[in-house]
Amino acid sequence: MSDAIHWPSYELRQEGSRVTPKQTTSPEKPRRATLQDVASEAGVSFSAVSKVIRGASGVSPQMRERVTAAIDKLGYRPHAGARAMRGKSYTIGVMIVEMSSPFQPEVVQGITDALEGTPYQEVLIAGGLSPARQKRSIEALMDRQVDGLILVAPWMEADWLEELGAKIPTVVVARHGTAANFDTVVDDEYQGARLMVDHLVSLGHERIVHTSMPSGGLEPFVLSHTARRHGYEQAMTRHGLVPKVVETTYSEIGGYEAAIQAFSGDDRPTAIFAGADIAALGVLRAAEERGLRVPEDLTVAGYDNIYVSAIGRISLTTVDQSGQLTGANSTRLLLERIGGRTQPAHYVIAPQLVPRKTSAAPGLVDQATPISVQH
Repeated sequence: MSDAIHWPSYELRQEGSRVTPKQTTSPEKPRRATLQDVASEAGVSFSAVSKVIRGASGVSPQMRERVTAAIDKLGYRPHAGARAMRGKSYTIGVMIVEMSSPFQPEVVQGITDALEGTPYQEVLIAGGLSPARQKRSIEALMDRQVDGLILVAPWMEADWLEELGAKIPTVVVARHGTAANFDTVVDDEYQGARLMVDHLVSLGHERIVHTSMPSGGLEPFVLSHTARRHGYEQAMTRHGLVPKVVETTYSEIGGYEAAIQAFSGDDRPTAIFAGADIAALGVLRAAEERGLRVPEDLTVAGYDNIYVSAIGRISLTTVDQSGQLTGANSTRLLLERIGGRTQPAHYVIAPQLVPRKTSAAPGLVDQATPISVQH
């Protein structure tokens, strides 16, 4: 028996001064493909199709290929209303901090690419820097009955995240620390910062300023910027050098203001290691405004290896942590969680130093003379 629903359609018919509807026969709508249809087309069981769609473990590549081909052929799309009643929406909630961060959209692109070929669709929301607003954003995603969450750099306390992970499959990106109820994906930022300091010291730099952000008081967890700061401080101490950190924001204006502060001191740095590439762009602007040549007068380095860093006119020395890889592995772990894995996983991405044209040996200008600062 067909499960299609036939709705009556109407046309208007004039009767004197009244207009009344006249029922007509509507053409039969094509029947929506079901999971059972997909199973029959693929020649597999209903449960096998369900496993493939849920991204569950224990599915062979051959079975996944057959089911995917059947889905494509039949044009199968999960019914949103039915999914919601079953508590299944085939959507992944993704929270980033802000749209203006160049690195976080690269992570989202990695998530999007990894979801290609699965029935899941990402739903993106920007949570901002406020823990309270981030919590509201996450709760809004929960209200949509998403099947899992990927949270990029969340600032809220660990207990809140643990409670969240106990309710819904969750992967947290860029937050270092041990978790019991959720998975984490991080770059080894301690090592990445050490790589950068070692590189700058090898060029002959000793006065190396680092730009960071406030820690947020999240111990024992730390966010990426705090891990980079710790790595920088440890490396500077290991080389017998004095660390100097300017707290700012990871933004172009934040990097600009940090550079102005660094230039105004009595011991002007020969190198500024910005905690993020976007902040390094602000350092470059500040250097240009003050007539400093990069890298002859000032070496500038960043972290993230965002796309714009490789553009020829910028050619920023940086540390690559691969936003694409971060997003892809976050998605893989989340689908494993949705598929039934309960043990927490912790994935660490190895950073790579990417030397480019903004780093060189210290110049011969009088480094003891501070640059005049105009406000």
